[in-house]
Amino acid sequence: MENKNNKKPFNKWLALINIPIQMGVIIFLFSYLGSWLDDKHPNTIFYYHKIVLLVGVFLALYNTIRQVNEINKSDSH
Repeated sequence: MENKNNKKPFNKWLALINIPIQMGVIIFLFSYLGSWLDDKHPNTIFYYHKIVLLVGVFLALYNTIRQVNEINKSDSH
């Protein structure tokens, strides 16, 4: 019984440490995609990099909020 109680905080901290890595990867990939789109399809009015990067940031924030809420739900039970 003690082993299960010791394992739960470790899993929680492992998930919390993993969140910034996931955010960084998501934002980097969307930034790279936006730069690639700007290079392949240049447009003076519409900047793909800025729009795609903002979508990536919002997606990363949504993912972070979802994961923290999931950790809190499992922690309270």
